[in-house]
Amino acid sequence: MIAVRAFLRDDRGTTVLEFGLTVTIFMTLLLGLFDIGQMAYTKSILTGAAQEAARASSLETGDTAEADAKITEIVRTVAPGANVTASRVSYFDFNDIGRPEAWNDEDADGTCDDGETYTDENGNGQWDDDVGTSGNGGASDVVIYEVDVSYDPLFPNPFLPGGSSERMLTASAVKKNQPFADQDKYGSSAGSCE
Repeated sequence: MIAVRAFLRDDRGTTVLEFGLTVTIFMTLLLGLFDIGQMAYTKSILTGAAQEAARASSLETGDTAEADAKITEIVRTVAPGANVTASRVSYFDFNDIGRPEAWNDEDADGTCDDGETYTDENGNGQWDDDVGTSGNGGASDVVIYEVDVSYDPLFPNPFLPGGSSERMLTASAVKKNQPFADQDKYGSSAGSCE
């Protein structure tokens, strides 16, 4: 009984045990804070670079490959080894964003099918539920520029589930190309959906 009382009063090693419990919580918070900071800073850098690249690409002399390469270079300064992919979809007008090509929806199902006729407004030979075309478009076209970034965190957190997994960020910009020439008109050829 005396040995048990002596054992219960012995506080040697308490500091090490308390430190072990506290450091895990502290490191989780610290690494989480660093990770969120890197993510917020990368998102800020990405958004600014996407706006700048979209603006540069909207000019007649704009080089989309150069703009995309510049974004990759800028983002990799804060997220080393980041995988950066960019895409552009162009529209004739702001009202066309997300709009399907005109068609005769006889069965009112919201899809061009069963021989319904359509107008091939974007000129690609098929009915599309979004009239936009891939690429930077031409003079006076509206372009949605989207950049996706995936990267491994600089401060992975082994104490949290998914704390070391790849991070994903997206930024987009909408610009209207400069009126450096006459804008192409809508296509007017007709087709029939299967």
